[in-house]
Amino acid sequence: MSGETTPPLARSTLDRAAHRRTDPGWLAEAWQRARVLVLDSASEGRALVRAGARPELVLVGPGDLPEEPRSVPMFLGVEAGDVPVFAVDAPLPELPGTRAVSLRDVGHLLPDRDAGIFTSALALGNWHGGHAYSPVTGEPTRMDEGGWSRVAPGGHRMWPRTDPAMIVLVHDGVAGADGRCLLGNNAAWPSDPGRRRYSCLAGYVEPGESAEAAVLREVREEVGVPVERLVYAGSQSWPFPGSLMLGFLAEADPEHPVRVDPTEIAHARWFTRREIGTALAGRAVDVGAGDALVLPPPSSIALFLVHRWLDGWMEPWAH
Repeated sequence: MSGETTPPLARSTLDRAAHRRTDPGWLAEAWQRARVLVLDSASEGRALVRAGARPELVLVGPGDLPEEPRSVPMFLGVEAGDVPVFAVDAPLPELPGTRAVSLRDVGHLLPDRDAGIFTSALALGNWHGGHAYSPVTGEPTRMDEGGWSRVAPGGHRMWPRTDPAMIVLVHDGVAGADGRCLLGNNAAWPSDPGRRRYSCLAGYVEPGESAEAAVLREVREEVGVPVERLVYAGSQSWPFPGSLMLGFLAEADPEHPVRVDPTEIAHARWFTRREIGTALAGRAVDVGAGDALVLPPPSSIALFLVHRWLDGWMEPWAH
């Protein structure tokens, strides 16, 4: 991922063609000639990819679904050649040369077109899964507008919403191999004997709050460290179940005491670029108690921010 300028799940080539969502006649005709991504909610939203050096999504025709879908087709957009793309929730078909994967597994490896399709489909499907009833009337809702709204019998309509969250790579502003970043081990993460994951600090933006204010608040609450010189680095969807991660870098003084909120953060410490580069090169970095450092998964914006901070310092440890 080093050198990437866009977070891994922020890539897409699909024309969403939003004006088609309210045209039932066009949607019905488009479904007959569509390419369809099958997502299996029973297996945490997995989809099929073709096996190979670089995975590619498997899209099928409407007549190739193994059984009746669990959901109404969700219209994702139109790609080159005026080909409509839909997604459905259904058991995955059994096709030779394919394997079932999660977006976490392969999002960073997919080409731009596939990353956009998979991310949008999963985010939309997860939203539908949590909105079977109207929060206003309590009535059951049904999917409408090509999957881009839900409507209750009384007419109350809901549209998909995304929860904004900030994520920040806190660093000391020092160049070179000895520059340091502050990472935390979340108290909610399951234990993994011999390994301990550290990642960027993150949290939801609260009502009435800006993303920048959320960065200041969350870092202060979680590790007790004041930060300054915030720099926005990019955003990406994180459909687990439905967030938009707003990525920042910010500076802090490593001499300031780190005081973790134990309900949020189990451990927090400063790491040098040398240590991060060593871990990315696949070599062990001791974080205490016999545990080795584990960094965020490659499909996350957290690792994208780590690479932004590394700024080329990976090379000395990459071989």
